[in-house]
Amino acid sequence: MRTNMNISLPAALKKWVEQQVEQKGYSTASEYVRDLLRHQHEEETRTRVDEQLLAGLDSGPSKPMTKKDWQHIRSEGLKLARKLRKK
Repeated sequence: MRTNMNISLPAALKKWVEQQVEQKGYSTASEYVRDLLRHQHEEETRTRVDEQLLAGLDSGPSKPMTKKDWQHIRSEGLKLARKLRKK
């Protein structure tokens, strides 16, 4: 479901957005802004994942997973799946 958000832009920036819409083949300014926001969100997500991966690599030597570790992962996954199904 989409909701509305109104923003105010200086005239020069509004003109630039309209030019981008035309030059890049977007049908509306909203479509263009949504695309910009989506790309920004994806980039921030990639950055967070990269930071977490690097932290894991820097955390020291790895340890073998135990049966108890796998059971905990499965249990947490099932809890999350149930929670998401309720939404």
